[in-house]
Amino acid sequence: MKDQKYMTVGELAKKMGTTVRTLQFYDQRGLLHPSAESEGGRRLYTYQDMILLHQIQSLKSLGFSLDDIQNKIEVLDTPQKVEKALSQQEVMIEDKIKKLQNTLSAIQALKVEVSQMQTVDFKKYADIIVNLQMNNEYYWLIKHFDNETWEHVRQRFDKDSGQEFIQRFHQINEDILTLKAKHLPPEDEQVQQMTEKFWNLIMEFTQGDMSLLPQLMKFDHLSDAQNQDWIQKQNEVNDYLKPALDLYFQKLGYDPFKEE
Repeated sequence: MKDQKYMTVGELAKKMGTTVRTLQFYDQRGLLHPSAESEGGRRLYTYQDMILLHQIQSLKSLGFSLDDIQNKIEVLDTPQKVEKALSQQEVMIEDKIKKLQNTLSAIQALKVEVSQMQTVDFKKYADIIVNLQMNNEYYWLIKHFDNETWEHVRQRFDKDSGQEFIQRFHQINEDILTLKAKHLPPEDEQVQQMTEKFWNLIMEFTQGDMSLLPQLMKFDHLSDAQNQDWIQKQNEVNDYLKPALDLYFQKLGYDPFKEE
């Protein structure tokens, strides 16, 4: 005992930023027993105990219960075991950092959306958070929908169907821009076929509810400093497709945007 360096429970608590009561509780739970006891009956701890306490504190900060921690910690009596324990902590901490970074990014994005919305709307806030968690890059559009249209979206799509629809919408837009780059006129067969696909996608979105069309038309005039690239690309698609849509509606014999 004379060759071993010991700390009292108070000294260990001070070094590790915890309390004597916490260390006593860990002792009672079987998580961290003192390595020795002085002649006067005082609990004594070693630097190996300090490393074990660090393990416990790290796992606790990662959200593990004391029961979980008790199953994860092991006696650190070889360099290999110490390295293994530290490697496990490293992986768990990196994972937590990643999750915290994602959470921070979501909070920052939501803060931008909140600052741009004209009213307090916790329902939309919640939906923005959900879409951020889904990695939906179009989450910011939520604030531009009126309540009726957004309720339609919420009822119409779940996570999987929403992402699938967005992917198809994005692909059609890219295909339209490809035709635009070829300078194909509105009456071109390829353009008309793509126009039909585009309109069918709109009808799929609205489920034939023509009352939603005026709200969708408002997206031609969006102003959103954070997403100007997307808005510019969408305006290019709309501007190029408008004459083709006019021809398409003439063939159908009606214009849904002009009907009462």
